[in-house]
Amino acid sequence: MNILWDKNLGQENAIEHLSKIINSNRIPHAFLFVGREGIGKHYAAVKFAQFINSSDELDENNPIVKRIESLSEPYVKFVFPLPRGKGESADDSPTEKLSQDQIEEVTNAIQNKVGNPYYKIEIEKASGIKINSIRDVRRFININYDEIKYRLILIEDAHLMNEEAQNALLKSLEEPPEGVIFILTTSDENRLLPTIKSRCWAINFIPLSNENLVYILTKYYNVEKDFAQKLTFFSDGSVLEALRLINSNFEETIEKVIDVLRYSLAKKYHSAYSVLNELFKDKKPDFIKQVITMLSRWFSDAQKERAGLDDFYFDQDKETFMKFNQKFKNTDINNLLVKLDELSNSVGRNVGLNMITTSIIFEISAIVMR
Repeated sequence: MNILWDKNLGQENAIEHLSKIINSNRIPHAFLFVGREGIGKHYAAVKFAQFINSSDELDENNPIVKRIESLSEPYVKFVFPLPRGKGESADDSPTEKLSQDQIEEVTNAIQNKVGNPYYKIEIEKASGIKINSIRDVRRFININYDEIKYRLILIEDAHLMNEEAQNALLKSLEEPPEGVIFILTTSDENRLLPTIKSRCWAINFIPLSNENLVYILTKYYNVEKDFAQKLTFFSDGSVLEALRLINSNFEETIEKVIDVLRYSLAKKYHSAYSVLNELFKDKKPDFIKQVITMLSRWFSDAQKERAGLDDFYFDQDKETFMKFNQKFKNTDINNLLVKLDELSNSVGRNVGLNMITTSIIFEISAIVMR
């Protein structure tokens, strides 16, 4: 079979693994695609379903291939977090009790996902995958479709199933009907039951290369190439992280991060606190963690300059790193990086934002006094 994966989207190892499975004609009934958000797990799942339903080369004009790409039943049962409807019971269908506005939101989200496999579905008030959705999977697989070679059950963010939903899914995984393939995608496999994981063939996905990330940002999001290249240094190989940076006014955020560093190192605590407090105001935990990561990477760059390396995140600050290291050549940067990492991990864990803000400034300013 000619495997026509888009090589520009990365994940060569995962794709090679899946290609070998396709060519072997021995398709496991369940997969677990593991890796952080925004790196192509959904894209790979859809492509895999298209390939195993193609007799030879992947014909993108084939009606079945198109139906799979559009996530259409009965070829694909697409499961993702949904809100609970008013008066909804466990016996209702997943969308039966949703309002018309909620239905439209869900429909639009699916359409966006079809057009862009890197689109993150985030439905308002949808915190997890409902037991209703998993029971609906059971109804779906019990209907016989002999004319379809393989049907796909695609469960996105599978770790957002609670234990009840996972146990309900387990029954389907234990006795899968012929011609049904489960693909669960997750960025946090530790939240899945061992019994779920043991019944799935695990495929690991790694962060995207900067080159792949630039390609995706320009192709799917119309981001200018120069700007996309700047984003990649802070995106950790994730499209979702890059988009969060765009939505948080990336260039302005970088400027404020530099201001926080400058004020903190100069012991201008009030100024540093004002900038950082304004930066964090009304922001979600993910953004706060991003800012802490930017601060850490500035000091990582200073550490690289000490070692004679030049692959900096803050490429425009080369001279600043030199001056910092000349003035504070005996500072323990490793210790600061550990402290900042601890503060990042505390975000969203009942630690007050004021405490986090103050601690960041204290740890940065303290480095010049140690």
